[in-house]
Amino acid sequence: MKKYKVLGLMSGTSLDGLDLAYCHLWQSNDHWEFSIEKTKEVPYENKLRDTLKNAIYLSEKEHDQLHKDYGVWLGKQAKTFIETHHLEVDFIASHGHTSHHRPEDGITFQLGDGQMLANTSGKQVVCDFRTKDVSLSGQGAPLVPIGDQLLFSDYDFCLNLGGISNISFEKNGERIAYDIGLANMPLNSITRKMGLDYDENGKLAGSGKLDEELLQKLNQLEYYKLPYPKSTGYEWFTKKIVPLIETSKVSESDLLHTLIQHNCEQIAIQVHKHISKPQNKLFVTGGGALNQFFLDTLRAKLGTAVDVVVPNKTLIAYKEALVFALMGVLRVENEINVLSSVTGATQDSCSGEIFFPK
Repeated sequence: MKKYKVLGLMSGTSLDGLDLAYCHLWQSNDHWEFSIEKTKEVPYENKLRDTLKNAIYLSEKEHDQLHKDYGVWLGKQAKTFIETHHLEVDFIASHGHTSHHRPEDGITFQLGDGQMLANTSGKQVVCDFRTKDVSLSGQGAPLVPIGDQLLFSDYDFCLNLGGISNISFEKNGERIAYDIGLANMPLNSITRKMGLDYDENGKLAGSGKLDEELLQKLNQLEYYKLPYPKSTGYEWFTKKIVPLIETSKVSESDLLHTLIQHNCEQIAIQVHKHISKPQNKLFVTGGGALNQFFLDTLRAKLGTAVDVVVPNKTLIAYKEALVFALMGVLRVENEINVLSSVTGATQDSCSGEIFFPK
């Protein structure tokens, strides 16, 4: 098989910005190998961040226009990146940015029109990886576990700490994965109100105290009682979490401290539920893996049976963009790239729409 040269694009629920990862992917002895050659993060300007954040409230006409405009914006970012580094690119694999995700209603939407992206970048594009799975009665999420299975099978658990936390692991010969719940979304929403992009190394959270009342309310949220497969997103956060944060009377540091304690408790509950041997390796990526207080708290909650493994900063930040590059390759190869054991769909699927520049 040839070596694929793919530009993966990822924009997550934390709304930090666009991640671009130029990846090489190939098979060796029936095993997928990869290298991340070049990366870039394009932070969102406040106006674009607010527009994406509030896309859920737009009229159908306004939403459609944003879909096209954001596709053009993605195309410009990709074109600049490719030209700056003189990259040879087979195609672009784009996650887009999720504006609506209500799989129980058969609805999911990723902003970033594939045709506009292809036209603007001048490259073939593979995108819209969630819709087909939702049409097959799946959650359309999480999608990254196909990458965990094919690229990171050395680890017992793969944990992503993005805007939300999700986990993936093998059980009875199947890959299982689901959204545990919160991670950076509430933390970032608090720090941004303080005029900070994020809480560096969790220093503010580390200086805070536990709010027992808020912790109890968070731990009692209905979502945690639901069986997997399950996924959540921004709607759940705004509806269920924001009111709890806003009615709390404690300081920002106490809020950050309590939210991280809560996050780590919920993660530990899920990991301990699925441990089947004395020693286990948990591979942690996403923005939360750069937060030392988050990691220290997580290690304390997990205990000695779980070794928390944190990779280099490139892989922490760009793992999801890498996996969408892989999903694009699998789509082009007509191979399965969405697992029904993860999403609860009626069948595995080869998902993603392909667009050529016009």
